[in-house]
Amino acid sequence: MFIRSIKVRSSTGSVHEYVRIVASVRENGRVKQRVVANLGRRDTLEAVLPMLQRFLRGEDDQQQLAKELSQDGPIHALEASTWGPMLVTRYLFEQLGLWQVLDAGRRWPRLLPEEDPNDDWPSRVLALLANRLVRPGSEHALAAWLETDYVCDRHGRRYVPCWKQTGRVQVDLAQLQRWYRTLDHLLLNKADIEVSLYQRLRNLFDFQPDLVLYDLTSTYFTGHGPSTLAKHGYSRDGKPRNVQVVVGVVMVAGWPIAHHVWAGNTRDSKTVKEVIEDLAKRFSFRRVVFVGDRGMVTESNLETLQAAEGEWGFLVGMTRRQNPEAETLIDRVQEDRWIDCGMGINAREKKEPNRPRTRVQEVTCDREGVRVFIVDSDERRAYEERMRTKAMDRVRVGLEKVQTRVAKRRLCQPEKIGAAVERVLQRNHGFRYYAWELRDGQLHFFEHPTNLPREKKYEGKYLIQTDQTEMTPNDAVAHYKELNEVERGFRSLKDPIGMRPIWHRVERRVRAHIFVAALAFLLERMLERALRTAGVPLSARDAWTALETIRHVRIQVGNEVRAGTTPGSPRARQVLHALKLKEHHPPTPPTADETTM
Repeated sequence: MFIRSIKVRSSTGSVHEYVRIVASVRENGRVKQRVVANLGRRDTLEAVLPMLQRFLRGEDDQQQLAKELSQDGPIHALEASTWGPMLVTRYLFEQLGLWQVLDAGRRWPRLLPEEDPNDDWPSRVLALLANRLVRPGSEHALAAWLETDYVCDRHGRRYVPCWKQTGRVQVDLAQLQRWYRTLDHLLLNKADIEVSLYQRLRNLFDFQPDLVLYDLTSTYFTGHGPSTLAKHGYSRDGKPRNVQVVVGVVMVAGWPIAHHVWAGNTRDSKTVKEVIEDLAKRFSFRRVVFVGDRGMVTESNLETLQAAEGEWGFLVGMTRRQNPEAETLIDRVQEDRWIDCGMGINAREKKEPNRPRTRVQEVTCDREGVRVFIVDSDERRAYEERMRTKAMDRVRVGLEKVQTRVAKRRLCQPEKIGAAVERVLQRNHGFRYYAWELRDGQLHFFEHPTNLPREKKYEGKYLIQTDQTEMTPNDAVAHYKELNEVERGFRSLKDPIGMRPIWHRVERRVRAHIFVAALAFLLERMLERALRTAGVPLSARDAWTALETIRHVRIQVGNEVRAGTTPGSPRARQVLHALKLKEHHPPTPPTADETTM
């Protein structure tokens, strides 16, 4: 008899390996293998194998435990700390070669007299990344996390919180200073770290930098923040009253390779030149297409792309409103020239005839060397129609209130009536939908004869421009839609990974805080890819949650203390299997030096 295994794909797309016992038999003069017994899934067998062995030997758990411990005596559980997230973060950290990169980095030169110049700051970076991935918080809140999770340095020494009340601060200031100084060391090496990680990613996943995706977001401060960065600007968080900082992320082949930080009042278009020059200088990009949203488009930026060293192209959006060229281009659309685009997952799940479609066609552009594609999306049109209807209802209600005030002579002077109407129209973009006049002492408003038809004409359509002569219309749409991947990355950065809100008041610490979030985002992307490759139907968020079931346990038997790790839940074991991670125990710390601050 022999042991054989087969791999079977389930209805959810995940692949499971099943173990069988087979025997060789002869039928009609030919040798065949006959299944004697199906033993079940391999991952389940691995988990129950020790119990199965004890069962076959006729031993119960207590007898086996006493046998393994080789002594009698009472058994006491001392501690069970969460270990799984730190285990996987450590593994991904090693996969990226971050130990070598950080060990070769520079240290912050201006240390306080009481600081250790040889502090193992790369191990602290690892701890900060693990914290950012599972329980993001401030360096002050980090101490509480150290109590529940088993977090250790590269030598296995556990980080333990040092509680000491100083005013409102409950953590020893010396311990806080070590974490703050880690941020300083990290930021000092940001440029070299990003380049080293990019090279490592190319070696691991073998991709070419054909497309550079770039987009911006903002994140707000709790408190004042540093005056050099914390400014009021367009808030993508819906927090216009908070000062903020602007963050730009560059992605290649789905991987975040660099990020930039600007003051909160920086306009999108002002960031492009710096990013392009940085990519050409640090990453030596020579033949690449820059993909950006419509907010990036200015004549100056397009000239910068064309003048950059190497062969730089562009694929960028165009603004629709307050852009006479856009209206002219949309007017050139011919209904018989639409080309259907590939559907997304949501569209494919819907049945005909309610299945939304996306269409594209190229129109003639008057600018030399520039091609323009008009994209028409049913889903986008439905969304924009809903938003317009909602906005028009709100504006109409506001205008009716002003109209009532005028009719009741509570508002009589023309200049005051005009000011009240202007205030209503400024909210919800009312100028796009309504016009008004004062006639015979009464206020009359009506749908704008020019602006409203223009708005309806724009709905569902967006414009893409490029200088790439070989790119097809469908390729242009597909590449432009990849910017959604950057936006998805922003959601991970700001919500689960916790880039917001920012509490720091020193500029370099703000930049370092964002750098930690960006590195954590990269580790999460690596986990996502491993899960997808292994066919494990878990999101990264679900995976981190499942990993929390893996515990580092300490028990006392008589006078001796033993340590070990639990296997975790079935989903946690799936994650470890996807990563091919076989060593689940933390490093053994040096004798008499098991903890550190």
